[in-house]
Amino acid sequence: MSTELHLTDDYSSTVPDASNMCFGIVVSEWNTDITHALLDGCVSTLMKHGTLTENIHIKRVPGSFELTYGAHQMMLNGGYDAVIILGCVIQGETPHFDYICQGVTYGISRLNTISEIPIVFGLLTTNDLQQAKDRSGGRLGNKGSDCAVVAIQMAKF
Repeated sequence: MSTELHLTDDYSSTVPDASNMCFGIVVSEWNTDITHALLDGCVSTLMKHGTLTENIHIKRVPGSFELTYGAHQMMLNGGYDAVIILGCVIQGETPHFDYICQGVTYGISRLNTISEIPIVFGLLTTNDLQQAKDRSGGRLGNKGSDCAVVAIQMAKF
């Protein structure tokens, strides 16, 4: 079930100033129409809350499964207040969807337990392309923007 709640709308007045924060973003190149829209929303929201352009570092990985590795490398290299992963997996006819979604979810959860910084989960897992479009700038907002708000709030935690 989808929610109409958007962090960027409902909590924007309580988002801390991010002008002294640095963020890593790992974005999947699979489903680029969706992931690039998520990335645009994420970056614009970070900047809206004061993050300087030079403090937003973006790395690209081939697919969603590689997001965990990318986040781990950013975590190890240090210097970030939070790392955000952005990707999109759309249900297909095989169990591949389940394996990828479970693997990334487990990987990011594990990183959060060993990391000194928050790793923000921005993986869309949808039944079809329209649901992905709705969540990447469509009628349900942009989850990339929501992830930026979460990253700022968690960096301040």
